Amino acid sequence: MLSGRFAVFIVVLWMSMALLASTWDLSPNVINLPKMFAAPEWSSLLGYDDLGRPLMDRLLIGARVSFWVSLWVISLSMSIGVLLGAFAAYAGGLADQVLVRIIDVFLAFPGILLAIALAAVLGPGVENIVFALSVVGWVGFARLSRAQVLSLKRRDHVLAARVLGASRWRIITRHLLLLSVAPFIVEATFGVAAVIVSEAGLSFLGLGVQPPDASWGSMIRDGARYMLVAPHMVLAPGLALALVVLALNLLGDRLRDYLDVKHS
Repeated sequence: MLSGRFAVFIVVLWMSMALLASTWDLSPNVINLPKMFAAPEWSSLLGYDDLGRPLMDRLLIGARVSFWVSLWVISLSMSIGVLLGAFAAYAGGLADQVLVRIIDVFLAFPGILLAIALAAVLGPGVENIVFALSVVGWVGFARLSRAQVLSLKRRDHVLAARVLGASRWRIITRHLLLLSVAPFIVEATFGVAAVIVSEAGLSFLGLGVQPPDASWGSMIRDGARYMLVAPHMVLAPGLALALVVLALNLLGDRLRDYLDVKHS
């Protein structure tokens, strides 16, 4: 119970930071050399970086980046993967076999390496990160959707809808996918955590958010060079990243238990 409340609190705090960051008067890119490596103070509760920029302001901007990237990636991945998996499983035959082979090809490569390769080819930028991670992320949703539809498409209510002349689109969306909402919610929760880590990793490698814009990954990269001088440059974004990912995974576990996916 305590871990569930902790997870909800951290996730809500992260979302609030991301959504309200644009409404606050922040100065994440203002250089103030006299404040270089300054310790936390009232004007910046997390201290300053190597250029005298307030870490609190940059942390809030990084939260916004991680939120919007994860939202777009999960939305695109879920939309594409769920529909492809559902239609292929319902149609069966050649369509299903082709999808299975495509999924096998994608699973033959580690997802993060494929995302790094795509981001390197496309070039740095938030839009390219979203595209690269969406290309990788749809596979998990497609597999889950296919498995759910295969287990449900022989049910009596589906056969009755088919006899009554319901269209394939209506059967899939109204009679199959609606019964699979719970597994998709759990998968999306874990997917958000994975996307946040992937976005931070790409930004750490210089393939994501570009200077002077802030990202948790790029903040960790910049601070790693000054660990002995200003450890707060790494601790602030590192702890934020770890807490949000941990909270999302705990929330996913709680949702899985609450929604009882294995018996749905």
